[in-house]
Amino acid sequence: MKENIAQLTAKEILEREFKTAMRGYKPEEVDAFLDQIIKDYEAFHERIDALEKENQRLQQQTSEAPKRSAAQPAQTNSGTTNFDILKRLSNLEKEVFGRKLYEDR
Repeated sequence: MKENIAQLTAKEILEREFKTAMRGYKPEEVDAFLDQIIKDYEAFHERIDALEKENQRLQQQTSEAPKRSAAQPAQTNSGTTNFDILKRLSNLEKEVFGRKLYEDR
């Protein structure tokens, strides 16, 4: 899934040697600039890896969503049913044990 978009790796940039000429660039400036490029490459690769992992995680969630949505109505119905049962039990307790039990509270 990972495509090599960049032509150079951080290691290739680091190990690159340039010939010196009489009126060439200052090697220190070139090295400092290349070091900055290497850091950018590494940051880009870390970001790409993190985004690929997040993408995989979201794809898994998406594939599991239909399973959860099919199970969810049953949970909602059972929650409502449980509430109805508890309410009926409360009414039954009032009738069996008398209203005095609930009035003392």
